[in-house]
Amino acid sequence: MPNYFYTAKRIQTGETTSGQMVAKDERLAAQQLRSEGVLVTSIKSIEEEGQKVDVAFMDRFRSVPLKEKLIFARNLSVMISSGLPVSQSLNNLAIQVGNKTLKKILKEMHQDVQKGASLSTSLAKYPSVFNDLFVNMVRVGEEGGSLEEALQIIAVQLEKEHELLSKVRGALIYPAVIVVAMVGVGIVMLTYVLPQITGVFEDMEVTLPKSTQFVIALSDFTKRHSMLIVAGAVIFGFVIKMTWKFASMKQVRSFLALKLPIVGPIVRKVNCARFARIYSSLIRSGVPVVDTLKIISRTLTNHYYKQAIEKTAQEIQKGVEMSKMVYQYPDIFPVLVPQMMEVGEQTGKTEAVLQKLAEFYEEEVAQITKNLSSIIEPVLMLLIGTAVGFFAVSMLQPMYSVLENIQ
Repeated sequence: MPNYFYTAKRIQTGETTSGQMVAKDERLAAQQLRSEGVLVTSIKSIEEEGQKVDVAFMDRFRSVPLKEKLIFARNLSVMISSGLPVSQSLNNLAIQVGNKTLKKILKEMHQDVQKGASLSTSLAKYPSVFNDLFVNMVRVGEEGGSLEEALQIIAVQLEKEHELLSKVRGALIYPAVIVVAMVGVGIVMLTYVLPQITGVFEDMEVTLPKSTQFVIALSDFTKRHSMLIVAGAVIFGFVIKMTWKFASMKQVRSFLALKLPIVGPIVRKVNCARFARIYSSLIRSGVPVVDTLKIISRTLTNHYYKQAIEKTAQEIQKGVEMSKMVYQYPDIFPVLVPQMMEVGEQTGKTEAVLQKLAEFYEEEVAQITKNLSSIIEPVLMLLIGTAVGFFAVSMLQPMYSVLENIQ
């Protein structure tokens, strides 16, 4: 289904708002927004030429690191709580920030706010930088008169996300270095060392075993077709990059992320932590449950979590309790999640319970990533040992044959 960028007014307050949504056509998109208390003033498909430049093409150049967004949210919160107007705060931050992309965006936002646009409306123009959670939390803060608190909640959420990603990346650096080194050594052995050894075998007319013939054939192929192999690797990488954002590729990536050993449990815990923390933050800020779930579904990247949360939002509108819906997805939500939600529903403290749940899963991820290197290291050592052993045996067998012939 196509994506639409809309500008609208809230029926109750008359406030101008904008954002993105998915619908079959413009009429259904407008109807859906109307049912949510929003009157559409303009709506365009992002595939249309004018919008495509702003959203699709420009997004490629408007990548802002997570840490930069975290610092921006925290500093803006401090400035606003100190009594500075939003416009002046944006101008100050545009001068201070080092990231060129964010600097340009803040200057444009400063101009928008000076012309009378709300901060949330200005943020919504940059969906590749500020996701739905960021925009909607700011909107809630504007409507409730607590913008600095909303920005502080965003900063906390981004900080937790940054910590999780940093721990996972840090844990994977050592295994990645080992794999790259192993591949590099393998290439050197196949292209430079082996040809010299095989020359000796050919001169002595030794009968080579199957394993040695395989290694020599692999070495010959690597040396003769090195350019073809490099070109193939480049083309493969290019194809992966071009298809990375296709819906079918996202589904494959999501499936593999959940099913791969070691990686799967981490992905589940990270998504459960993000789900619980975002839900807790939005509910505490006064966002309705259905709207909260819609925002979360657009914030999480795993296809199966998005699908489950979208379905849950639809069923809640029919009166079904959320914990009962979450019970239906045991493959992605461990039983602890719906159990804790059930406790929250019964006690009326869902946001507090889910905040504790988020902290629990964040601690779980921290422990797993802390021990990840020690888990992966034996597997890598086994693979390296097997490869080295196979190579050594393949080379030693014909050498023994040579010694026997000499004797």
